[in-house]
Amino acid sequence: MTKAKRMMQEDIKLIDIVIELLDARVPISSRNPDIDTLANNKFRLVLLNKCDLADEHVTAKWETYFKEKGIMVVTINARNGQGMKTITAKVQEACKEKIERDKKRGIMNRPIRAMIVGIPNVGKSTFINSYAKKACTKVGNKPGVTKGKQWIKINKNVELLDTPGILWPKFEDNTVGEHLAFIGSINDEILQRTELACNLIDFLKMHYPGILQERYQIDESNEAAVNLEEIARNRGCLLKGNELDYEKASIILLDEFRNGKLGRISIEEPA
Repeated sequence: MTKAKRMMQEDIKLIDIVIELLDARVPISSRNPDIDTLANNKFRLVLLNKCDLADEHVTAKWETYFKEKGIMVVTINARNGQGMKTITAKVQEACKEKIERDKKRGIMNRPIRAMIVGIPNVGKSTFINSYAKKACTKVGNKPGVTKGKQWIKINKNVELLDTPGILWPKFEDNTVGEHLAFIGSINDEILQRTELACNLIDFLKMHYPGILQERYQIDESNEAAVNLEEIARNRGCLLKGNELDYEKASIILLDEFRNGKLGRISIEEPA
């Protein structure tokens, strides 16, 4: 992590614009606060990825939020290409001052050099492959797939520098860590899955009532631990001796949330 951050500090001198890829379900928690320092004095573009998994009404609020802060924003789904065609034009719009300066110096048609940054599992490799229209990077559904940096020629107007996904070393707010765990940006193997699943159940019952009842035939008036027990029973999650397997039920719930099987859900809304 420290090595990757140091590498970014060196590489940022070479680029014109930082493209920050966020998860549309958790735009604040999936922003690395170090990027604001690292990308100081660089043009910025925010991409709200996985918009197909997020509540579209909440995503519209986030678009307004970033625009009001003077940050250019595009809502995309890198997996199916939604919003991807507008990105080059947005990059050029964001770098308009730089392009004009180059023209005055007699520098014509020099590609804009962009750096793509994003925390693990936000869909960076999928985005790059979609943007470049070819397989440039490995794609995986778990954090840490991108290991090094590479330059990728997108088209005659844009060259892209890929970087490893970086999480900041310490979460000052436990809620941030929990939100990132919900979407799979923190390795599940180091987490208490049953506790995480119960917290997700509480969130969904408060903000999206009826979703769990419809999907798992549970009684949402019960406590989260009882709801997890109901999910385990209704999905046949059993250990030897017909004991309920709460770990397996937790994995089912988290996977179905992350894959959009529970519907379009946003974890964070603008304040």
